[in-house]
Amino acid sequence: MKTPLRVGIAGLGAVGKKLASALDQGTLPGLTLAAIGVRDEAKARASISLQGEPVFTAIERLVEHCDLVVECAPSALLPQIAAPMLQAGKTVMVLSAGALLFHPELIELAREHGGQIIVPTGALLGLDAVSAAAEGTIHSVTMKTRKPVRGLLGAPYLAENNIVIEGITEPMCIYRGSPRGAAKGFAANLNVAVALSLAGIGPDRTVLEVWADPHAERNIHQIVVEADSASFTMEIQNIPSENPKTGRITALSVLAALRKIAAPLRVGT
Repeated sequence: MKTPLRVGIAGLGAVGKKLASALDQGTLPGLTLAAIGVRDEAKARASISLQGEPVFTAIERLVEHCDLVVECAPSALLPQIAAPMLQAGKTVMVLSAGALLFHPELIELAREHGGQIIVPTGALLGLDAVSAAAEGTIHSVTMKTRKPVRGLLGAPYLAENNIVIEGITEPMCIYRGSPRGAAKGFAANLNVAVALSLAGIGPDRTVLEVWADPHAERNIHQIVVEADSASFTMEIQNIPSENPKTGRITALSVLAALRKIAAPLRVGT
């Protein structure tokens, strides 16, 4: 029997709790919940009931207990979580994909020390097809994101550009540009767009539209790809989780990615 891979969770919000519970219940063979990285240990322990006894520690000390850490924290904390792991030649699964655009040194750390950064599919779909098309030539990638108003409230981009979406009665386009341009202004909303761009033609050539829709009840992502190998259009409608900025499928996507790591059969790239 192989020694189980020791997994750590950095952050205990809606996604972190879902992952911690699944790992604790033993639903992912070959993986064990070794540690949880939090700011307030007492508060974290009180917020979740676990059968096992993972270590509760500071996020920068997860490296002492884990082979792989899943980042489920605010994007500003990514360097503190990822750098120690990558310097030790270990693996980090990153949900705050947008933060990678502002911290390319993390990719260099992984390259230099033999570590790895994994960006799961998250709330998107079809990244396998985009990655495959990128082995040839992709001519264009366009993504249109439509979200309920409540899921966009508080985004820094709105305040910086004096955009008011409270009380709108019709869909409103609040951004058109590249994922790189949106990454900081919508840090909690558009990691999916960055993941798409990293799988395809990059964060500067990918075209992104963001719409606030008072009639929408789900986070809707429409993607159009034109390549020399295929042309395809995809749409996914994600049901929001307890956090309206995050879809329920995000945590499930991470579970699927984790399951592949130790699975005897792996389907998809």
